[in-house]
Amino acid sequence: MKAAIILASITGNTREAAEIICGFLEEAGVEPAMYTAEEFSVEQLEDLDLAVVATYTWGDGEIPNEMVPVFRAFEEGDTKGLVTGVTGTGDSFYPHFCGAVDRFRDMLYVQSLLAATLKIELSPQQKDRERCRKFVQSLLEKSEVNQAQPVKEKLPGAGCDMGFQH
Repeated sequence: MKAAIILASITGNTREAAEIICGFLEEAGVEPAMYTAEEFSVEQLEDLDLAVVATYTWGDGEIPNEMVPVFRAFEEGDTKGLVTGVTGTGDSFYPHFCGAVDRFRDMLYVQSLLAATLKIELSPQQKDRERCRKFVQSLLEKSEVNQAQPVKEKLPGAGCDMGFQH
């Protein structure tokens, strides 16, 4: 199974959530490649079986500029058979809490096989780890993948460690 996590993070909170999700995917036998939005080539979408979008929200509930090409690639590409999930971190103080997650969710529901959506308040806490595990379980169930199934292929650069400092 070819899987990728495509992320945008300013504060590190969304990156941390993506790394937790990546770890649960690895525990299940899936080895996702993790890319920042700038590193991800939209042409790679056609090679994926599973994609997770992890994004922060900008301004008044907007998708950050670096995620716009990713959004458009899903919106305009042939991703109807692609299992997807979207997650993000945000601050519920703002009127459009995780608005970018909502925008991706609405589009992915139409353009892909959306399995799960997960919003996290600020930085992931211990309670959010269980929510991340359930998010991954939903992805795997939608993909009809179980923990015993071996990984057949992986994308170059697969792995959760992007070299970020915590």
